[in-house]
Amino acid sequence: MLYPTPRLNDADQKVLAGIEDMRQELRHQIQANPGKWPHGLRKYLTADAVAASNSIEGFRVSTVDVQDLMDGERDVDVSDENREETLAYQRMMTYVQSLHDAADFSFSKGFLNALHWMLQGHRHTQRKPAGQWRAGPVFVTDPRDPSIAAYTAPDAAGVPDLAEELVAWLNTQDDAHPLVRAAMAHLHLVSIHPWADGNGRMSRSLQTLLIAREGVLAPEFSSIEAWLGRPGNTWEYYKELQRRGPVYRPDQDVASWIRFNLTAYHQQAQTVRNRAARSATVWGLLLAFTDSADLDERVISALHDVAVVGRIRRARYEQAEGLTLQQAQRDLRDLVAAGLLEPVGRTRARFYTVGPRFPERVLAVARTPMTLTAPYSDAVG
Repeated sequence: MLYPTPRLNDADQKVLAGIEDMRQELRHQIQANPGKWPHGLRKYLTADAVAASNSIEGFRVSTVDVQDLMDGERDVDVSDENREETLAYQRMMTYVQSLHDAADFSFSKGFLNALHWMLQGHRHTQRKPAGQWRAGPVFVTDPRDPSIAAYTAPDAAGVPDLAEELVAWLNTQDDAHPLVRAAMAHLHLVSIHPWADGNGRMSRSLQTLLIAREGVLAPEFSSIEAWLGRPGNTWEYYKELQRRGPVYRPDQDVASWIRFNLTAYHQQAQTVRNRAARSATVWGLLLAFTDSADLDERVISALHDVAVVGRIRRARYEQAEGLTLQQAQRDLRDLVAAGLLEPVGRTRARFYTVGPRFPERVLAVARTPMTLTAPYSDAVG
């Protein structure tokens, strides 16, 4: 038995309508700007989702370091364990994102286990096998006291049948909104807890996949993992899961879980919309600046990354502009000489940050913090 999908009340419907408006607005904004900054934003959002979801599980790698690892950089100051976890999750997420428009896609138990192998295969052991249902009990410990089981998952003998029921539900359409179905898929999988490890990231990835399959936005814009990974939100995420009780009780009302997810969708949509607007504004300002400074327009991508992300590496600039190694090195050297960039580190580990003559107006826009609204206070107001 799975949790029944709750009906939305008027406040929920109002919040959902606001989410839909922002997502459609963002879709049109991205389609109207097919240039380089949307591509960079997509890569940043993917890296942010990977960094955030891994951080929930205790693997802490900054978004900019995740970007560097995704770009194939080897000289990134992270532990071997964090590097492996980051790259494994990034590979799985890349595959999940690639399925957004697969015409003959369907869910199966084998598909879920294959995704799990992509995530956990590097940790495969006899005691904690990857890509296979767990053979024994599993407990989620209380983050405040690891000697207390905050949640005890269903008996291992029942996992195959529960997974079968979940797959059937995933392959059957109902009248629930796709964002609500995605939230329910997350809850179903994390509650069944079918593997010995990696259940949280698998559940969040499944939610991302269902949102991406909806097709409103490109997959990179479809995840709420970055929102869930913010420290205060992570704590609320744990609290919301604990509301379900210490054991699997699928006959309960889970309306609060839906409200929690609608809040996440709404605030993540606000965040992405604000990031997109800021990126577009920064790009426009840099376009005017490079023109007035008689700089080649291609250096905007390097200056833009430094402004909105905080740094740029030679390889990323080279890939973004389709340059040769020598061209990229020369451009960055010229930007350093002009005082626009500042090199940090040596040889392959080098990256570039803001230089003393970087245009202040651009930095003022890039560094102005955004304000997020609480959707339910507006919905009932």
